[in-house]
Amino acid sequence: MKKTIRIGTRDSELALWQANTVKSKLENLGYTTQLVPVKSDGDLVLDKPLYEMGITGIFTKTLDVAMITGIVDIAVHSMKDVPTLLPNGIVQTAVLERASSEDILVTPPFAPHKKGIDWEQPCTIATGSLRRQAQWLHRYPNHKVVDLRGNVNTRLQKLKDNNWQGAIFAKAGLQRINLLPENYIDLSWMLPAPAQGAMVIVALENDEFSKEATSKLNHSTSEICTHIEREFLSTLEGGCTAPIGALAEIIGNEILFKGCLFSLDGQSKLEIERKVLVSEYKGFGKECAKFILSNGGSELMSSIKNQMG
Repeated sequence: MKKTIRIGTRDSELALWQANTVKSKLENLGYTTQLVPVKSDGDLVLDKPLYEMGITGIFTKTLDVAMITGIVDIAVHSMKDVPTLLPNGIVQTAVLERASSEDILVTPPFAPHKKGIDWEQPCTIATGSLRRQAQWLHRYPNHKVVDLRGNVNTRLQKLKDNNWQGAIFAKAGLQRINLLPENYIDLSWMLPAPAQGAMVIVALENDEFSKEATSKLNHSTSEICTHIEREFLSTLEGGCTAPIGALAEIIGNEILFKGCLFSLDGQSKLEIERKVLVSEYKGFGKECAKFILSNGGSELMSSIKNQMG
């Protein structure tokens, strides 16, 4: 255990919290570690919607390069930010135990209590996610959705500074850095991003030391569920960003899976809900995605690709 494992991380508060969590877990096992913060393009460019920047890997690319060039040994990511196809030479070594996968709506401090908001009236909701936007507009077609970018702290500040009725966040991110406000509403009806709430560790394929060390932090239940969700995403997307939600949960010896694909404006919705034995989880996400594709999904994905240029 003489080697120091250099942990690459984005330098936002949430990313540092995640990296420090892994650091402490590895040190508890007797390993020596060092944090190496790196700024990503996703943090630096705040004036463009994510899909215009080629969302796939926007938050992970800088760390991939740092790993391949030998600046860091491992990287810790919010798993939902990681492309389903990792760069050549980089492998997933562990999925940590998943936190809440839920989306929540945070209302500004000056807004009335949630029971006092009339959602049937025109409202403005902020989110930078196509998935959240489409699901919100599907439920509330008379609302307006505006783009919201930046790290968690930046987005919370923008919510305070603007006259919006609310902004959508991942519950886990706010909980992790103790920023979960009192005035929030659980969006239990909204399907999360594949792997939302999970943290993943990646390392170089040929770095046996780092792979072995980090694999000890793997949580098998979280790994199985996120594998299914990401397989569903990968099969549907084919390299295109689209409003896709997915959630797999292990209940007893079965896995309950829910998946959805929306049009960008939220008007069209395709969904699936299926169960499978835990022992038969491999290929299940792909099977569910193929069902969506063969029942209108292929046409909907073509339409989304055309709209996004």
